[in-house]
Parts: sequence; C-alpha cells; structure tokens
Amino acid sequence: MASAKPCLRWAGSPTTREILQAQRLPILRSKHHRYYTESEFPSQKAPRKPELEPPPPNAPPKLQPKPPPKQDSPGVWAPYLRISVGVVFVSSLIYSMVTSPVEKLDAPTIAERDTLSKRESGITPSSPMRLRMESFIQTQQSAIVAELSKLDGSPFRTDTWTRPNGGGGISCVLQDGHVFEKAGVNTSIVYGTLPRPAIEKMRVNHKALDPDVESLEFFAAGLSMVLHPHNPMAPTVHLNYRYFETANADGSPNAWWFGGGTDLTPSYLFDEDAIHFHRTIKEACDKHDREYYPRFKKWCDEYFSVKHRGESRGVGGIFFDDLDETEKDQENLFAFIQDCLVAFLPSYMPIIEKRKDMPFTEKDKEWQQLRRGRYVEFNLVHDRGTSFGLNTPGARVESILMSLPLTAKWIYMHEPEKGSREERLVNVLKKPVDWV
Repeated sequence: MASAKPCLRWAGSPTTREILQAQRLPILRSKHHRYYTESEFPSQKAPRKPELEPPPPNAPPKLQPKPPPKQDSPGVWAPYLRISVGVVFVSSLIYSMVTSPVEKLDAPTIAERDTLSKRESGITPSSPMRLRMESFIQTQQSAIVAELSKLDGSPFRTDTWTRPNGGGGISCVLQDGHVFEKAGVNTSIVYGTLPRPAIEKMRVNHKALDPDVESLEFFAAGLSMVLHPHNPMAPTVHLNYRYFETANADGSPNAWWFGGGTDLTPSYLFDEDAIHFHRTIKEACDKHDREYYPRFKKWCDEYFSVKHRGESRGVGGIFFDDLDETEKDQENLFAFIQDCLVAFLPSYMPIIEKRKDMPFTEKDKEWQQLRRGRYVEFNLVHDRGTSFGLNTPGARVESILMSLPLTAKWIYMHEPEKGSREERLVNVLKKPVDWV
C-alpha cells in the first residue's frame, strides 16, 4: 500500500478533528489519509506566539469599549417575509393565467399556405388544385406568347406584379406590332375574402358554399387573352380559362369550379375560318364528353350577346362556367380545361397566318373600327369577368382593360349597305350559325 502523504498545517491552528469535536460532528475517517501529530514533523513547526508582558503596577486600568446596544436581528423575520411575498405573487400569477382569455394565433391564410408549400416541395401532381392550375396557365402563357411573338416579329412587354394579400400575375402585351395592333396574354392569381352578400349570391349556383359564415377566403386563377390584328380581314380572338375556389378556416376547399371558353370575332366573315375554329374546339370537347360542344357552343352564343344591339359579339366558340363536382370530378374537369387551352394555337394560328397580309381598303378599316366599338360595348356593359375584376379590391385595372382594342369608332345611325359583306356579317350575328 502506498504511503500516505503528510497533511501540513500551522502549529497552534485547530485540526480538522478538533473542529469536528468542538461542533460535535462525526469524524469521517478515510482509508487513504490519517492525521499526524506535530512531533512527527518537527521541521514544520511554526514559531510560538510571544507571550504578553504584564502591565506595570501603577498603570491605569485599560477601558474596555462598550458593546453596541443589542438590536433585533432581521435574520429571523426576513426569510419568512420573502416567502410570504413570493407565495402571494405566484398565486396571483396562476390565477391570472387560469382566468384570462387565451389569445389564439391567427391561422395562416391559404396564400401563406401555398407560398410555404411551393417553397418546401414545389408543385407536384399531389399539390392542391390551386397550385397546379397556376403552374399550368403560366406554362401555356409562355408557349402562346412565344408563338405570337414569332409570328409578329415583335417582342411582348412583360410586367410581373403582386397583390398585397397574396398572388399576382404576369401581363404580356404587344402594341403596334407588325401583325397585331394590340395583343395581350395575361395570367392572374388572386387571393382574397368574400363577404357574406357575395357568398349568398354565389350559392345560387354552388350549394356547397357555407351559408352560415360571415366571410370566406377565395382563390382565383386564370389565363385571359385577346388579340386584335391590324388587318380587317383577320379576326379578333378571345380566350379565358379559369379556376375558382373558396376555403375553410383550415385551408381545405369549401367549394370549387372551373370556367372559360374561347370565341372568334371577325369583321369580315370567311366561312372556312369559322368552320376550322369550331371544328378544332369540338375535337377537344369530344375527348371528354360529346355533349360538351353543342351545350357550350349554345352557351357561348347566348353569353356573348350585345343585348342592347340585338346581336352577338362574333361567330362564337364555346363558353361555360361553374363546372363543379355536380358535373364531373375535379381531375376530369381539369383535364378538360387543359385540352381546351392547348387547342388554342391549332385553332387560330392557321387563320391569322392566312389573313394577316390580305389587301384591304380604308372603307374596310372603318368597318373594322365600328365592329370594335361593339366589342368595347360588350366588355364594359355585359362581361361578368370585367365586372368581377374591376370590383375586386386591389385589382390591376391595366390588366383587366387589356382586352379593349387600341382603336375603335362609333358613327351615329350607321347602317351597312344592302347586299354587302358587312350586311351578311350582321345577319349572321343576329342569328347564330351551327358551323360544324
């Protein structure tokens, strides 16, 4: 066993043993240590303290200072006081926590949910329909703009904008090009809140809307396009496909529906153009339901009616709205919307390529301006899309009114000549034709 190391201390100072004995505490012994006496370490002795000399015989007695008056020590009462105060404080805090109303954090809006979802996992086939529709229309916008720009030989001006409550859009506009006097291809993503009056109005067509809430969050996404060519022989064309959804407080869909359509508006009628346009659209419809084309063609003729003139805006196409779960399931309707939008370029590009360089006169141009006046009348007086857009808080007016032509004309009491091509067009517009 290794020898224990000496524990040094000053001579005359109390040992640990003495301290423990004085306080009557138990002495703990260690198997590795022991206490040593001073005789075992003579070299470590400290010098003895000098003895005090006795005072001289005649020295006056030394006065001892009086002890200070005894005061009540706070040491006895202070701990109790602190404990009492602490108990009262903690009790008050607990009572406040139990009785005070709990403030709940606001649930994230659907705009915030969608932003987070896109940032974390992108847009996939399992993403909400809101995000899938947004991605699809933006892809189609890029494809359409690229083809139209190539045809015209001029670039589109692209403006990207955002909305304060979430969403935004991309406006692609071409003015005074070589082929198009004005062309606009816009996508818009809108997040907002529907007040109770709007909910009650929409419940006429959508019974799934909750009638007992004061407001509902909504989402709207759409691609809108209008092309106004320079040449009077080339027709104007309009297209819009959209998706609308309301959301519950937890972000799940409350009600949803698709809408849209496309229509052709010539100033001078070429039957072969109308037939090609309608046939291409019918093929897209027939892939999903053979009843779609005749049903939506009739709907288009009725919707795009300039009622105060007693005539249609153009030679029609298809139009539909409020297609929801009562029609078909969401995936089938989304596939239908996709096929209709993809069919646009095959339906219109052959027509514009054929008509864009045809000769025309000043009289032809004047008639085109008069027909564009009718176009403006419908859009500002009857079109629900324009009305909804202009009445949406924070709406981008420039994008909404993009559909209007750059030029138009109104002539008092104008009547087309008897037997003219202009008169034939008006007669067709007063009584729609079945083109296919």
